[in-house]
Amino acid sequence: MFKKFILKNLTRYASKWVVLAIDLLLVLLSFFLSYSIAYNASLDFDLLAVLRQVPVVFFLSIISFLTIGSYRGIVRHTGTKDAFNVFMAATLFCILMLVIASFNSLFEFSKPFVIPKSIIIIHYFVSTFVLILSRFLFKAFFEVLSTELEAIKTVLIYGAGDSGIITYGALNGETKNNIEVIGFIDDDLNKIDKKIDRIKIYSPKSINQAFIEKYEVDEVIISIQDIEASKLLAITDRLMDLEVEVKIVPPLSKWIGGALQFNQIRQVNIEDLLDREQISIDNPIVQREVRNKVVMVTGAAGSIGSEISRQLSLYDCQQLILLDQAESDLYNLQQELIQKGVSNFIAIVCDIRDQKRISKIFAKHIPDHVFHAAAYKHVPLMEESPYEALRINVCGTKNLADLAIKHKVERFVMISTDKAVNPTNVMGATKRIAELYIGAVSKQHPKTKFTITRFGNVLGSNGSVIPLFREQIKNGGPLTVTHKEMTRYFMTIPEACSLVLEAGTMGVGGEIYIFDMGESVEIFKIAKRMISLSGLKYPTDIDIQITGLRPGEKLYEELLAYGENTIKTYHEKIMIAKTHQDFNQKIGTTISALYKNVSSLTDMDLVKIMKNIVPEYKSNNSKFEKLDLTKEKSI
Repeated sequence: MFKKFILKNLTRYASKWVVLAIDLLLVLLSFFLSYSIAYNASLDFDLLAVLRQVPVVFFLSIISFLTIGSYRGIVRHTGTKDAFNVFMAATLFCILMLVIASFNSLFEFSKPFVIPKSIIIIHYFVSTFVLILSRFLFKAFFEVLSTELEAIKTVLIYGAGDSGIITYGALNGETKNNIEVIGFIDDDLNKIDKKIDRIKIYSPKSINQAFIEKYEVDEVIISIQDIEASKLLAITDRLMDLEVEVKIVPPLSKWIGGALQFNQIRQVNIEDLLDREQISIDNPIVQREVRNKVVMVTGAAGSIGSEISRQLSLYDCQQLILLDQAESDLYNLQQELIQKGVSNFIAIVCDIRDQKRISKIFAKHIPDHVFHAAAYKHVPLMEESPYEALRINVCGTKNLADLAIKHKVERFVMISTDKAVNPTNVMGATKRIAELYIGAVSKQHPKTKFTITRFGNVLGSNGSVIPLFREQIKNGGPLTVTHKEMTRYFMTIPEACSLVLEAGTMGVGGEIYIFDMGESVEIFKIAKRMISLSGLKYPTDIDIQITGLRPGEKLYEELLAYGENTIKTYHEKIMIAKTHQDFNQKIGTTISALYKNVSSLTDMDLVKIMKNIVPEYKSNNSKFEKLDLTKEKSI
C-alpha cells in the first residue's frame, strides 16, 4: 500500500518543474564536487569565494535548461533523446561559463566571481555524468516500483455465493499472479459484514469512491451465475464510474472440466452490456431441414452471410454454395472453412445483379434452400447512389427470387432490416420494396416457401458502430455520434444468424419474422461504456463529438410499420409481423416495371417511383425531401 502511495504521488506531482529543481540542485552539488576534485578531495579552497560564485552558476544553469528544455522529458520514460538533451544543456552551460570567465579575466569585472577554467571543465564532465545518471536511476526506480505493484492487484469479488467462492479459490490458486482479494460484495442482507476465509463481505452501497481510494482497489470481478443483463449493466455502469477495471466470470457451462480456470476470467465487453437478455436458439430442426440438401448463401463473405455459412457448415448439408462479389473476403472465408476441415462447399465470385451468371449457377447446382444476405446497407452511401441500392437490393433480390421459383427451391429466406420499417432513406426503402416483391411472389408461387427476417443492428458487423468506436478509441478519439438521443436495437451476429436459420424452417411462406430484441440502446451511452471498458475516461481522455444526423438517418429504428401487429410463434422470442399492406400482384408488376427501366431513370425519378411503391417512405435530412413536399402539395 505504501509503495503504491509513493508511485501514485510521484507520478502525479513529479512535474517538469520538480525535474528542473532537482537538476539545479545536482548542478550546484556538482560545482562543489568539482572544487573538491580540483583540490585532491580536500577543502583547501576559499569556501566563501565559492559561495559567491553560486548565484552565477545558478543563473546560467537556469538559462541553459530553459533554452534546451531538458527538464521537459518524462523521467520514468528516459531514453537516449533525453540523455542527449541533458548533454546539450550541460554543454551550453559550460560555454556560457567559459565566456564569462574569459571576459572576467580580460576586464577584471569582479574577482570574487572569477571561476577558474579548470573548475568549469571539471564541472562540465561531473555535472553531465551526474545529470544523465540521475535520469536513469529515477527510471530504474519507477520500473522496480511499478513491477512490484503490477504484480499486486487489489481485487473485490462481486458475489459471495458458490460462484464467488470458487472464483476466490481460482485466484488464490494462481501462483503466477500476485492478487490480493480484499473483500466480497453481495446484496444479500444475511451475508453482509460476515466473512469468508477471513475476507469480509461488503454491501454494494458501501463501495464508493472513498472505499476504492482507501483500499486502492484495482479490479472488481463479477462472479454471479445467470446474471440478468439489466443487473449486469447497472453493476458495471456504477463500477466504471468508480474508475476500476471490471471483469466477469464465464457461465458454469464454459468452465474447463467443470472447474474455473484463472485465465477464463475476462474483461466485460460491450456485448455483455446490451441491456437485454442474450438469446440462444437451439436448432435441431435446422439440422433436420438442411441435412443432405444443397444450400446457397448470397453475400456469404459479409458479416451475416459468413456467420450463416459457418453455422451451416456444422450441419450435414450435401453442399454449401457461397456467393459473393467481394473476392478477398470470400477467399478469407474459404480458407477459414478449409482450415476447419469443411470440404462440402464451393465459393463462387459473382454479382447477383448479373441475371445470366446467377441463372447458370442455379442451373448447375440446383439449390434446395437459399439464404439471401447480399445487400448494400450503408445509409449515407446509398442516399447518394439510389441506382446502386436499387440494382442490388431490389433487382438482385428479384433475380434470385425468380430463379428460386424457376428451379423449385424449397425455401427462400431474405434477410431484411429494421430500416425497412417506415423508411426515411433510400437503403431502407429498397429493402422494403424487396420485402414487398418477396411477399407478392410468395402468394403467386406457394410451392417455394418465401420468408423474410427483419432485425436491427448486429454488433461487430461491417459498418456497425462498435468497430467504428473501437477504431476511434485506438486512434485516440474523439468518438463520433450523430445525435445524443439516437437509439438502436442490437444483437450479436450469432444471434442474428440463429434467427435466420430458424426462420428458414418456420411457416408456410410469405411471413415476415421479427425478433424480440429487448429495449433499444442509446448510442451515446454505448460510446461512454466503450471508453470506460478501454480503461479510459470520458471526456478527459477521449471525448464524444456530436456530428449531426447524416442524410436519411433517423433518431430511432422500429421493427413494426404503422398498423402492423405481431403473431406469436412456438418460440417466445420470434414473432410474425402481421402486415397491413397486401402483397398483391399489382405490387409485383410495378416492381418488375421498375426493374426493366432502372438503368434509364435519373436518381430523382427512381426515388419518386420508390415513394409511390412505399407510401410511408418519407425522406429525412436528404435532398429527396422535396419529393415529399411536392407530393403533399399535389394532394
